[in-house]
Amino acid sequence: MISVNLFPYLLGLAAFLFTAGAAGVLIRRNPIVVFMCIELMLNAGNVALIAYGRFLHSQEGQVFAFMVIIVAAAEVVVGLALITQVFRLGRQLDVDDLNEMSE
Repeated sequence: MISVNLFPYLLGLAAFLFTAGAAGVLIRRNPIVVFMCIELMLNAGNVALIAYGRFLHSQEGQVFAFMVIIVAAAEVVVGLALITQVFRLGRQLDVDDLNEMSE
């Protein structure tokens, strides 16, 4: 069980992971790296949800974290399908240049 003294450190870890993911989304232009950074941000949210759930002695944090994992899995499937389609068209994989899917 997470002690009360560990709770601020877990929130600090979640904030650090979220900040690193947000910086990666803003700085990098490769779509695969951007998706990985979005996943990092979602996992930071999971850490915060589970920490709050354990701090408040409830299971809702774990339930919401499970829902976030489901959304993240769906996001990865759709994102990788779009990246694969862009790669098949022979276009460069740059986020700034991808504004439409037409040839």
